[in-house]
Parts: sequence; C-alpha cells; structure tokens
Amino acid sequence: SSGINAEYGGSIKVWDYESGDFERTLKGHTDAVNDISFDASGKTLASCSSDLTIRLWDFVGFECMKTLHGHDHTVSSVQFVPTGDFIISASRDKSIKVWEVSTGYCTKTLVGHREWVRVATISPDGKLIASGSNDHTIRIWDIATKDCKLELREHDHVVECVAWAPEGCTPHINEAITTENPKAAKSPGPFLVSGSRDKTIKVFDITTGSCVISLIGHDNWVRQAIFHPSGKFIVSCADDKTLRVWDFKNRRCTKTIAAHEHFVTCLDFHKNAPYVITGSVDQLCKIWECR
Repeated sequence: SSGINAEYGGSIKVWDYESGDFERTLKGHTDAVNDISFDASGKTLASCSSDLTIRLWDFVGFECMKTLHGHDHTVSSVQFVPTGDFIISASRDKSIKVWEVSTGYCTKTLVGHREWVRVATISPDGKLIASGSNDHTIRIWDIATKDCKLELREHDHVVECVAWAPEGCTPHINEAITTENPKAAKSPGPFLVSGSRDKTIKVFDITTGSCVISLIGHDNWVRQAIFHPSGKFIVSCADDKTLRVWDFKNRRCTKTIAAHEHFVTCLDFHKNAPYVITGSVDQLCKIWECR
C-alpha cells in the first residue's frame, strides 16, 4: 500500500497511501529526481535524475543496488521493460538508452531526435519504444534493430508525454475512428496517446502512422495523458492545474477537476484499485477515487 514520489531535492519519498503516513526517504541522487518506475514484481525501483544518473533500488531493503552512468545530460524518464531484465531511459542529451539490469551496462543507444528527449516508453509486447521530444516529434523505434520506424509530426510544440494503449483499448479506439469515419477499416493497432505543450492530446495508429483522434480543451501545457484501464477513457493533467477525463469516442471532456493550486505535472493509476494519483508543483500528491 505504498505511494511514492520524486523530489527536486534529489530524494525519493515513500508514503502509505491508505493512511497518508510518510514512511521513509531514499537518498542518493544529488539533483532533481525526474522519473521513477517499478518492475512488475514491485521489488525493484528505478529512478533517474538531473545528476545524469539512473539508480536501481532494492524496494524490500530500501537500499541503492546500482548507479548507472552513461548519459551526458539530465535523464528525464526511466521505465522497466515488461520482462524486467532491461530498463530504457530518455535524456536531454538527445538519446534513448537501453540498460541491462543485472550488470548495469548500457547495451543500446538510440539516436535521431534533434532536441531533448522528454520521455521514452516501451510497448506492452516489449518490441517497440515510443519517444517524445522538444523537437515536436514522436518517434517509434524497433528495440531489436535500433531502427526508427516512424516519425510522427502532428504536434506544434514540445511533446511532454507518450503512453501506449493497453490491448483492451483497441475495440474502443476503432469504434471512435468509425464514429467519425464510418468507412474506415478496423486497425489492429498498436495505438499511442500523446500530450504536448501545444495543449492538445492526440491518439496515433502506429500501423498507419496517422493521427486518429485529437482532443482539445486544456488551457496550458499537457503534462500527462494515459488510457483508463477500462479502455474507454483518457485521463490527463496539465499546467492549467486540472485533471480531466475524456470520452475519446465522442471527442469530449466529460469531467474537469480543479486538482491542485499549481501545475499538475504527473498522474498514474493504481494497478489494482480504483485510484488515480496526481503530483504537482504545489508540492502535494493527491489520491483520487474513480467513480
């Protein structure tokens, strides 16, 4: 029942989300912690920082097991692959790296973005990486060959976030596509959602490389957008201080919550309980019940 958040001071805080009690601090980074990611077991945590490093933490003994060096600038995102034996990272040095967890070695470097890579995320099958950058593009990479398969140029500003659609979303996205274009053929996907400083959220069909849904409503930079586990909604947060729920089939925002007193910079779903957690520049984490 732990909640966890990263801090600008370089520490990671662990909380009991049910009671709200603070439990412990993980110290090691020497600059802002920008992202954190658990492996599937929940026993290993990866963190990345503006100190140019990635750290792997034993989340049972709460000790740092490894520090990974290789990026030349701020590391902005980190994520375990589904099998848990590798992690991927994105950096302001314009690269994406793949790291072997057991050795801590960098096994691959993906280069192609022209500016800071804000985020890199692995597809559910572990075969593709999607990345978003200050160069306004999203790139899709084949993790085995390191080839860039697609470059998506629909956004007009920095791409802050990208997230793959779970398989359960596919029929709902196809329904949304045919609602607008009844003659459109059904696509097997995969699909990807992105959010940008252009204030829009977009859904892409990676098979065709086309933008199939655009959602407009946020009044400031979109910081995070993810699919609801039901597959029928997208939930987003932004620098307009709101948390929003989107019925993407009908291209409309169904709920707007004034979530924080300052920019809302991140959100995530609890893996098996009906909760959303948000983090903000107001230095609060909030847990919201989905109803």
